[in-house]
Amino acid sequence: MNLKKTELDTIIPTKIVGPIKINYNESMNLCSIPLATFEVPIWNSTQRGALVSQATSGINVNVIDDVMTRSVILEAPDLASALSCKAWIENNMKSVAELVGKTSNFAKLKDLHMENIGRLLYVHLGIETGNASGHNMVTKAADAILEFIISNCENVKYESVSGNYCTDKKVSAINGILGRGKRVSAEIMVPRDVCLKILKTTPEKIVSLNVKKNLIGSILSGGIRTANAHYGNTVLAIYLATGQDGANVTEASQGITLADMSEDDLYFSVNLPNIIVGTVGNGKNMRFAIKNLELMECYPSDPHSSKKLAALTAAAVLCSELSLMAALANQGELMRSHIKLERHKK
Repeated sequence: MNLKKTELDTIIPTKIVGPIKINYNESMNLCSIPLATFEVPIWNSTQRGALVSQATSGINVNVIDDVMTRSVILEAPDLASALSCKAWIENNMKSVAELVGKTSNFAKLKDLHMENIGRLLYVHLGIETGNASGHNMVTKAADAILEFIISNCENVKYESVSGNYCTDKKVSAINGILGRGKRVSAEIMVPRDVCLKILKTTPEKIVSLNVKKNLIGSILSGGIRTANAHYGNTVLAIYLATGQDGANVTEASQGITLADMSEDDLYFSVNLPNIIVGTVGNGKNMRFAIKNLELMECYPSDPHSSKKLAALTAAAVLCSELSLMAALANQGELMRSHIKLERHKK
């Protein structure tokens, strides 16, 4: 089947928000961030959060961990054989790590978890992948590990190079616990007067709403290790603007918002365990992606640029999350904003 290729089959409206005042990697910067979306209010909401950052000491961002995952399935004749294979892997971790390093100049085994279901053995691999998001890199490493295990464990056979224990493009408890991609936390301290002036509400109202909506509401809905208002909206807008795999917004929508009082002011943070971004690889060589990555000074030549992109993503998420929570604290504000921005009515 032959498919005609164009650089952009469709054009997604993109605007630059900011600058956002960000404290990252022991330095303070004013950063502008491109958002590609059809949901117009996302731009204005994130921009309002950016104004809050400018009126404060800024958003503190930390990339806490960096690991892409892949899980494989092996099948043994019986439980005893599966447990024997598990023990063999545990006793040969050094060789497994060395093998991962041979599959790529950037791949580095960070952790490995295993679980038996009867005669099935699930092996969960956590691999650092440099500036690549790492989907293909971890699959290549997993293929090599499977061959290595099968050749050394008698009667154990291949079942799948992807076993859903990863978990790829699905929300899961294991992703929330172990992380998939970059685990990033961002925080801001918002003085009461800034809350009143820019967000048009009080710290107390945002704190109370976060408990009742994000925490209790998410428990009632059966949310899996998640308690936030709309991380996915902002993450997807950045993914689309920078040539990322948009389907990974499924994992990235998972995370927990914390709002608390700090004396008379508002402490607000977002915590995202699964930001999956890269500055090299498929999609990043398109003109719009190159332009937008350069705008954020996330250059492929910088070995830490993918971490910086994840940090900027978390900062933008905080801006839009804070703004939306403020809007929801005021009856009718959310709908009025949508009507004004999307239907051009006053």
